[in-house]
Amino acid sequence: MVPSTGYIKEFDLEKYDDGFVLVIPTKVTKKIPDNYKAPDKLYGILRKSEDWGSKLKITCVGELNEQIVAGRAGEIMLGQEALMEKQIADIAEEIIEQDRKIILIAGPSSSGKTTFSNRLSVQLGCHGVKPYPIAMDNFFKEREDTPKDADGKYDFECIEAMDLDLFNKTMSGLLEGREMPMPTFDFTQGKKIFDGSTLKLEKGDVLVVEGIHALNPESTKSLPSDANYKIYISALTQLNIDEHNRISTTDTRLLRRIVRDARTRGNTAQRTISMWPSVRRGEEKNIFPFQEEADTMFNSALIYELPAIKQYVEPLLFGVPEDSEEYYEAKRLLKFLDYFLGIDVGSVPQNSLIREFVGGGCFKV
Repeated sequence: MVPSTGYIKEFDLEKYDDGFVLVIPTKVTKKIPDNYKAPDKLYGILRKSEDWGSKLKITCVGELNEQIVAGRAGEIMLGQEALMEKQIADIAEEIIEQDRKIILIAGPSSSGKTTFSNRLSVQLGCHGVKPYPIAMDNFFKEREDTPKDADGKYDFECIEAMDLDLFNKTMSGLLEGREMPMPTFDFTQGKKIFDGSTLKLEKGDVLVVEGIHALNPESTKSLPSDANYKIYISALTQLNIDEHNRISTTDTRLLRRIVRDARTRGNTAQRTISMWPSVRRGEEKNIFPFQEEADTMFNSALIYELPAIKQYVEPLLFGVPEDSEEYYEAKRLLKFLDYFLGIDVGSVPQNSLIREFVGGGCFKV
């Protein structure tokens, strides 16, 4: 926190609920928005998470560490997973009650979209509904038609990189009950492959579509709005370090990605950290502006996840070379992790969202 507001040359305060919102300049314009509107849905999901933490008497890292020392880590783990499963079940019931046929799921990097999609599909299956997962990444434009950024590199993050005409044509055909050819994008060749795979929806079937542009209205402009159910998912950490300092949700996602990229792609922590600013710019442009378009939001943050992930990420961060640009960021993250006591992940359920990153889960990710 800055020592005085004199350090902040441009800001505003907006009354909101039982408190206020500090409005700061945008990164692009360096000015505060003319007509600021608080993100009501985002606030609601954050308040729900904080209320749950308060019931557990865990609002900061110190209180979490006390519970771990007292031997209550397993109890906290089971309680958190039960709460998360109930929320997913409630979303599934709402989808069925509203008779939605296309479930659109979007969220920033390492928010746990894949595991959430799988767990939602299980819940839908319990109601006799057959879900068909569809990755929007299979609807990229051919490499030669992909736009380039200011540096002359292919911009795979922008919505113009998507073949939206084909996506809408395919989804419309499926909704009409027609059998449609389904592409698979070959990233090595940079083109869509049609290998004869087709899909046809039967009565009661639903499509579960996942992609960074899933909530952008342009992505579904040709589809009936009453068929869509939009879900925004992100890791909105509810813990504070202390009374004045919150834990950045961005840090939580970065730590998740470091562990997953090392396990599944062989990436070093240095490489993942170096790519993170570019990932964040893409999120600011393509994901965050559309989060309030969602019918519902889901918080994928686990109150016990940083103690669980600590043992996996620390060795990777220690491996960042001292002479690299990423070294100081790695040191900052290591200092941050020092606040937490570690826990054994052996008893973490196989369907837990944290398994998407540390491994050992029951879903293919």
